[in-house]
Amino acid sequence: MDVEASFVVLGLLIAGAVAWWQWQAKRKRHDAFVTLATQFGLEHATEDPFGLLGEPFALFSKGDGRGIDHVVWGEWQQMPLRAFDYWYYEESTDSNGHRSKSYSRFSGVITPIEAACSALSITPENVLTRLKDALTFRDIDFESEEFNRAFEVRCNDKKFAHTLIDARMVAWLLASGREHSFEIVGNRVLCYRKRVDPMAYVHLFGTTRGFREAIPAVVFNLYPRSG
Repeated sequence: MDVEASFVVLGLLIAGAVAWWQWQAKRKRHDAFVTLATQFGLEHATEDPFGLLGEPFALFSKGDGRGIDHVVWGEWQQMPLRAFDYWYYEESTDSNGHRSKSYSRFSGVITPIEAACSALSITPENVLTRLKDALTFRDIDFESEEFNRAFEVRCNDKKFAHTLIDARMVAWLLASGREHSFEIVGNRVLCYRKRVDPMAYVHLFGTTRGFREAIPAVVFNLYPRSG
């Protein structure tokens, strides 16, 4: 066997090993989601049976392509939820015309609330968001400087933002929400973070419930859900 043929064989072996490893990883994640659902009395589907990408959250509009896998749904500690793996990719082309995709992957939970809320997002601050604020426009500021440094808040309705994010909510987010992002639109709350192992979704359930319970009662009075 000549050198060129040896490289071809080696390449095929490597490609086969990578494909096998990817298959094993997908199977392991699938089995872990089945275990999660069974343990907590939830339902599970490998593909999205609800069309969750149709929900009006900003996260679901990112990237050049996106998808949802492994949806788990039901009630957890009396909280209705739909949890899922979410991914999106961004395409780029190098100087030689070669196209590539860069993937971002998240774990998310959606739960309903009895309110009709303006679209609002709360995300951890980072270098890029601080630079964007400095060059364009600032996000909404609050009395707590620690909170302003830790989170970026976006909402077209500042009154609603200050009603939702009161002192108690600020304290809860600083104590329990730093690794998470939150969106609220209409009567839906989305909590998400960088992808975690399936059994770690239990902590994500708890964080979602904590945010839900920290919503001030005045929100439900001033922004009641109709119908």
